[in-house]
Amino acid sequence: MESEPAIFAGAVFSLFGGGLLAWTVACVWQERPVAEGVRPVASVAVAGVVAVLALAAGTWCFTRL
Repeated sequence: MESEPAIFAGAVFSLFGGGLLAWTVACVWQERPVAEGVRPVASVAVAGVVAVLALAAGTWCFTRL
């Protein structure tokens, strides 16, 4: 019973992090802005850091099973 919340949280963090990272890479590759009204370098850096942190949190949740 205790592993079900860890599986759910790990899946949510992993899907969010992976989706955000894929979206950020696609925007950069197509030379489109990641966020409107923000400097391109700053928006890519913040989105990339948040994506990697979400993936790390998902990995951490899966190691707690």
